[in-house]
Amino acid sequence: MNGKYKLRPYLIRLGIVLAVSVLIVFAFNEISYRIQKDEHDRAPETVSLVIPEGTAASIENDEDVPTIPSEMVFVLGDVLEVENQDNVSHQLGPIWVPPNSTASLVMERANKFAYSCSFQTSRYLNLDVRQPTTVGTRFTGLALAAPTLTTLVFLYSLLVFPVDKVKKQ
Repeated sequence: MNGKYKLRPYLIRLGIVLAVSVLIVFAFNEISYRIQKDEHDRAPETVSLVIPEGTAASIENDEDVPTIPSEMVFVLGDVLEVENQDNVSHQLGPIWVPPNSTASLVMERANKFAYSCSFQTSRYLNLDVRQPTTVGTRFTGLALAAPTLTTLVFLYSLLVFPVDKVKKQ
């Protein structure tokens, strides 16, 4: 018999196992993603931080400003826009914000930063810049897991349910 007909049952089984494996991996990945998803799994956006009037005086008296967080979490590509409503210039890491003006800082690298900050009593503001979970990231997980599961299930299926030998006529 022709070699093509000897491989046919194996190829059919491989195709079925591949389709089932892709569906299983896709379902598992999506369920895992939805369980672990948080508010930082989003597209980049502009985040505003307002320095209220009287902040410099509060800092001199060792008083925290309740409207300014001590730590902020961003997604790669976010823009931090700092608006200074105080009558004193303030600094956040590489940006200088004169009174009644706005400056911005683009989050270009995923990392944890501790920037020097003139509007915090600790003199530091912690910025956590995270890599976003995108559709591409999720498909990468699918592309890595599906072939492995397909191979394992295909090999185990051959052990448990061997393909019948082609009968000679």
